Amino acid sequence: MKTLRPICPNVMAALLLAGGVAFAGSATVGAKFFGEQAAQAQLTEYQLKAAFLLNFTKFVEWPEGDRAAAHSPFAICIYGDDPFGAALDEIVQGELVNGRRLVVRRLGRSAPESCQVLFFSKSEPKISQVLSALPTGVLTVGDSEQFLADGGTIAFMVENRRVRFGINQRHARNAGLRISSKLLNVAKLVQR
Repeated sequence: MKTLRPICPNVMAALLLAGGVAFAGSATVGAKFFGEQAAQAQLTEYQLKAAFLLNFTKFVEWPEGDRAAAHSPFAICIYGDDPFGAALDEIVQGELVNGRRLVVRRLGRSAPESCQVLFFSKSEPKISQVLSALPTGVLTVGDSEQFLADGGTIAFMVENRRVRFGINQRHARNAGLRISSKLLNVAKLVQR
């Protein structure tokens, strides 16, 4: 499998303003936004979602942490089943967020600790219980529109084979996160 490289924030914004990205077989869109290698590899839904997860980190401000945290990795954690395979690992390889090395952690159903981004797979039945126990400073992302109602911050939606997302600003504020207006402007749905 070819290595995918992350798209830059400006390209992501343009991409989303154009109505999202179709997946699985959209070689033209893939070539335009992700390069020829990705187009030849035929982007899947979760390769696109991996790119979104990486780029969300560029549009969110986290609360100031302690000095020790500044030297620890910045973690994208997966709670529940892992739908990404190697795609998420490949796209974050060598990336930094606020000067911190970006890593992927697969938690299964273990308690989420030391996560800055926490992705919930569709398979998770008790999302609201886990969300209510999280400390501040965690960006939560889920795989269904219902995720916002359950207490999540960003929810992926797939419409007409296009990956889109919605944002719940109140949940972001409660978590101590500040979401850039650039990201809010390109979201399909923003709950205030």
